[in-house]
Amino acid sequence: LSLHDALPICVCAVIISEGKLLAMHDERSPYYYLPGGRVQMGETAEAAVVREVQEELEITPEIIRPLWLNQAFFTEDVDGLHYHELCLYFLMDISHTDLLSKGEKFTLLERHHTHKFEWLPFERLEQEYFYPLFLKKEIFHLPEALTLRTELE
Repeated sequence: LSLHDALPICVCAVIISEGKLLAMHDERSPYYYLPGGRVQMGETAEAAVVREVQEELEITPEIIRPLWLNQAFFTEDVDGLHYHELCLYFLMDISHTDLLSKGEKFTLLERHHTHKFEWLPFERLEQEYFYPLFLKKEIFHLPEALTLRTELE
């Protein structure tokens, strides 16, 4: 198996405040998604989720606990390609940062990307164009221990 055949491992940050989830989108994406990205070679998933939040949100979060390891099989809405990825979702603590002072909606630049962020009430996720789909229901009862799930979209 060559390295470029290896399954991508990604991490996502579940950032919650007062019944709202922090979601984002950018110029390439018509739908909302969570902050996060790919784990780099030689990097732990924990280090990767903190790094991705630092890059995208300009804060240093703390990890509360891992929530899900999601095995996702999906077709991307933007490029129409089929994907299979493993994604680790982490519940993050941002209470020691200034993130909440940025407001309900805010925009940040990361290199050549413009990220638009919005705090979405849990109840609104169902109506929103948001991925991953499972989070629309699971956000109401976060697991206490790491939970393995499989999502076929």
